[in-house]
Amino acid sequence: MADEQSPAVVAAIAAQIALLLIGCVALWRVQFRRRAERQPVRLPKWGISGFEFALAAFLVLAGAFVGQLSLALIPVADPDNQLIAQSAGFQGGLLLGALAAVRALRRASASVAASGKVMMPAGRLTAGLVTFLASLPVVSLISWGWTLLLEHLGFPTDRQEMLGIFARADSPLMTALVIFLAVVVAPIVEELVFRAGLFRYLNQRLPRVAALMLPAVVFGSLHGNLVAFAPLVVLGIIFSLAYERTGSIAVPMIAHGLFNLNTLVLLLVGLDIESP
Repeated sequence: MADEQSPAVVAAIAAQIALLLIGCVALWRVQFRRRAERQPVRLPKWGISGFEFALAAFLVLAGAFVGQLSLALIPVADPDNQLIAQSAGFQGGLLLGALAAVRALRRASASVAASGKVMMPAGRLTAGLVTFLASLPVVSLISWGWTLLLEHLGFPTDRQEMLGIFARADSPLMTALVIFLAVVVAPIVEELVFRAGLFRYLNQRLPRVAALMLPAVVFGSLHGNLVAFAPLVVLGIIFSLAYERTGSIAVPMIAHGLFNLNTLVLLLVGLDIESP
């Protein structure tokens, strides 16, 4: 663990403060300026049946189960590496299941995609960056308050197990694998499942608040950590709003990847953080 007074830690703290300040400006632009301009929601309707959605959900869950089970059966001596392997299997299985679900729903998805506006790649990247920046001050504040509440109530405040493994990892290969899973695989998989799948389906069938909350709660619960639960719920709501506003699933994917990358960079320089 790096010295708290080391140049790397000081630079990381300064950069984080700068990001939080920029994030406040980004939040104002997203929340207030666009509301004043009354920009329309760009997420088109999704014309799939309950049976089709249930089939897609089954494929996703089956992929996750088979993927995690497959790698769990491979003997690994180190418990940390075993957990990383299981996480890789779970995320990989989710991705394969999600791709199978997309293929199964290709006809319905194609008819919907044709009716929506398409953002240019530069616009997606910019919107993803703005979403990430806007999420930082909100999630940081919720994380701080939630941790204080848990401490006051006597609940454990241990951070996520994967973050602990990453912080103490001594293998460059395992470190690179965790970074790849967190910054590339997890954002793609989780945004496809929770935003492009669950939120989009519920958004046309439930009151908007419920459609925003339910996928976010499942998203937060899936990580299996009490400290991260409330911040992740808020983050899930922010990503759903970004997807709804832009109509592009690439936007929350980019924001999600940047958020995870920011957390890992802080851990790499030696900051002992309690972040989702």
